[in-house]
Amino acid sequence: MRLPALIATVLCTSPLALARSQDTVRFTPTVGHPTFAVRDPVMRIKPNTVLISNTMHGAYYTREGGAFPGEVGPFFVEGATTNDMLVVKIVRVMPNTGLAAANVSGGFGGLQSDSRLRLLNDPIPGRRYLWELDTTRMIGRTTLPDSPRMPSIEIDLKPMLGRVAVAPRGQEAFSGLWPGDFGGNMDAPELREGTTVYLPIFHDGAYLYFGDGHARQGEGEVAGTGLETSMSVTLHIDVVKGKRIDWPRLEDAQHIMVAGSARPLIDAFRIAHVELIEWLQEYGFGKTDAYALLGQLGENTVANIVDPAYTVLAKFPKRYLPR
Repeated sequence: MRLPALIATVLCTSPLALARSQDTVRFTPTVGHPTFAVRDPVMRIKPNTVLISNTMHGAYYTREGGAFPGEVGPFFVEGATTNDMLVVKIVRVMPNTGLAAANVSGGFGGLQSDSRLRLLNDPIPGRRYLWELDTTRMIGRTTLPDSPRMPSIEIDLKPMLGRVAVAPRGQEAFSGLWPGDFGGNMDAPELREGTTVYLPIFHDGAYLYFGDGHARQGEGEVAGTGLETSMSVTLHIDVVKGKRIDWPRLEDAQHIMVAGSARPLIDAFRIAHVELIEWLQEYGFGKTDAYALLGQLGENTVANIVDPAYTVLAKFPKRYLPR
C-alpha cells in the first residue's frame, strides 16, 4: 500500500474502532525521565497497539509548586528498525486534574533575556498563575492581579502534548526541553487529539517517549509555558516498514505538516519547508512544482520560540493533494 493511502486509512479509523480492532495495553508510569535517550524500556509493545496511559503527575502541577515530573517512557516497539518510520496517532489527550500552572520567570521566555541572549533590560519578575480547570465545560479560569478592569479570565481548553519523541541518534541524550529531528519538546498546539505523528527511528525499537501536557497553549509559547498539567493519554502506535524520514511529520484532517527545529528561527523555517517539499514529492509533485505551490498554498505556524531550539510547522492543505 502506498504511504498516502496508508495514512488515510489510519486517520479515518475512529478511536472506538481502534480500541476494538487493535491490541490494547495499559501502563501507569511511576518514574519520569529528564532526558530523551536510549535506556531500559518501561514496556515492550507490538506495532498496531493502542496504549492507554497518562503523563507524569508531580509537584509542578500542585498549588505549592515544585519540580517538573519528566517524561514517560521509553516504550520499545518490537520490530521497529532504523529503516522504518514510527507512527503515533493521538487518540485521546485530556486533563486528569483540576489544576494547571503557568509560570512567568526571569531568564526564560520569548521576550526577555535568557542564557543565550543577554539584553540590557532587567529580567521580568517571576509569577506563577494557577488555572482552575473544568473538563466538563472544557474551560480554564485564573486571576489577573495587575488588571483591575479584568481581574479574572476564562478561556476554552485545547489539550495537547508538548512532547512526543524517540531516542535521539547515537549516544545522544537531550534534556526534555529540547526539540529536534527526534521529535521531543516541539510544543506545537497541533499535537492534539486526531493528529498523527510520524517519527524517524534512530535505534531499533524506537524508544518512544511522551509527556508535557498542556490544557492550552498559544502558538509560540511566548511566555515560556502553556497551561501545564497532567493528562490521560491514549496513543495508537504503529510502524511503516521500509519507510525512512528525516524529521517529524504530522497529519490531521486538514493538513500534512513537518516540524523543523533549530536556532535561528529562519533555519527551523527552512528545515520544515524543505522536508515538506520532499513529502509532497512522495505524493507525485515534481520538486520545482512543489516549491512553487508552497508559495501560493503553504501555511506555517511557530510552535515555540522559548526552547533551546525553536520549532516551526510547515503545512500544506490536504484538499490540494492528488486524489
